[in-house]
Amino acid sequence: METTAHETVPRDDLPPHPERRGSIEAHGIDVIGPDERHGRARDLFGVWAAPNVSYLALVVGGALILMGLNLWQAIGVIVVGNLLSAGVGLLAVSGPASGTPSEVIMRAMFGIRGNRVNIALTGWLVSVCYLALNWAAASLAAFAVADRLGIEVTTPVKIALILLIAAITLTISVYGHGTIVRLYTPLTVVLTVVFTVLAAYVIGHADWSYQPQETLHGTSLWAVLTAGLALVASGPLSYSNSADFARYLPADTSSVAVASWTAIGSFVPSVLFTSIGALAGTAIDMTDPQTSLGQVLPSWFMPIFLIAVVIGTIANNAMTAYSSGLALQAIGIRLRRSVTVLLDGTVGVLMTLYALLVSNFLDTVSSWLQFLVAVLGPVMAIYATDILLRRNRYDGVELSDESASSEHWYHWGINWAGAIALVAGSAAALACIHTETFEGVVSGWIGGIDLSLPVGVIVAAVVYGTLSTVLYGRSAD
Repeated sequence: METTAHETVPRDDLPPHPERRGSIEAHGIDVIGPDERHGRARDLFGVWAAPNVSYLALVVGGALILMGLNLWQAIGVIVVGNLLSAGVGLLAVSGPASGTPSEVIMRAMFGIRGNRVNIALTGWLVSVCYLALNWAAASLAAFAVADRLGIEVTTPVKIALILLIAAITLTISVYGHGTIVRLYTPLTVVLTVVFTVLAAYVIGHADWSYQPQETLHGTSLWAVLTAGLALVASGPLSYSNSADFARYLPADTSSVAVASWTAIGSFVPSVLFTSIGALAGTAIDMTDPQTSLGQVLPSWFMPIFLIAVVIGTIANNAMTAYSSGLALQAIGIRLRRSVTVLLDGTVGVLMTLYALLVSNFLDTVSSWLQFLVAVLGPVMAIYATDILLRRNRYDGVELSDESASSEHWYHWGINWAGAIALVAGSAAALACIHTETFEGVVSGWIGGIDLSLPVGVIVAAVVYGTLSTVLYGRSAD
């Protein structure tokens, strides 16, 4: 029997419980029924903590020092930037309310057709780019482990290691939600132990009174502070998919508990381990963290640390691949979720192989992703505003109706409040953005200060809230 993207697999072909241990998740973007809702809100802590106990956090923390901030300025930026984890928590509450993933819920904000465009850009494309970036980092760590084991890291060995890391990642993603929930709590414990040992060695060498050679003042300081804030915030901004991992919770699960456990799971490890990266930046050159950390870590611990880097990246990418598979279904690809995950994984692997073996392609991808912050911020703002306007009342069955008679068809399949708000918020953010390759007109006027994050978020939220009330009579009252 052939299935569509919003259908589940025939129930008589499956065991009674789709989330049983060792089973491949049967659901895609379809509605999770009441009899399949289970778990507790606190289970979400491990789901979000594991991918945030990461090597990437160390790199970002070190980058803030390289940008010219002193230690305490860097830590302040880390804390403020990660406050957007509260937004990740807020978006997660729509999962239990509707029983559907974020990729479907956003039809309420952008319309059936409009959301396909939104998901193609901010869901699928961003996901496969992050898959490639993270797999590249994990592969470099794996190459270093192989070298320490006396294995000659030839091109065939590199290809084999990349494919092995991708295979483990995609296996977790294909098995899906139940496997992720059960696996990520012990992974969080293991990774925390390793990174705590790392932290002990780094703290022992850190310069707590560190000051850069050239102290920043005035406009120059604000330019670096805002650029650093955008860098740190890009992490939580990329998690507009948090409902994907909360939708299996019972509909009556406390929204406060869902939001809190999601936000805490994202915020706490990210702040702690990004700060460790900043501390490391006061003692070593973080332009090449993997090599430089060898200066402060004992030789016996380096292989353990490198393996932890690989494991943490796998945890991050497994979630990314899971959501990217749902994104393809939401765009309209009529394939099972397990198949769409493998398709996305194939694209990510090809990008990784090309980047590591042929060209420094990932630098281009990384630079391009900086511009997506101008879109990701407004998307999260629109999503959060819609939850508040509707008081988190979402009908999963209605959201799954893609016909022209659907409540979420709006006009020509587009919710113009969402479309206009996204364009307005993104345009305002781009006018205020400042990167190495592009400077918006407003940023140029104010000395390179990057206000793209607050301006994009505020403009998108205000425009969406206003137009929703004017066009559809929807307000928080």
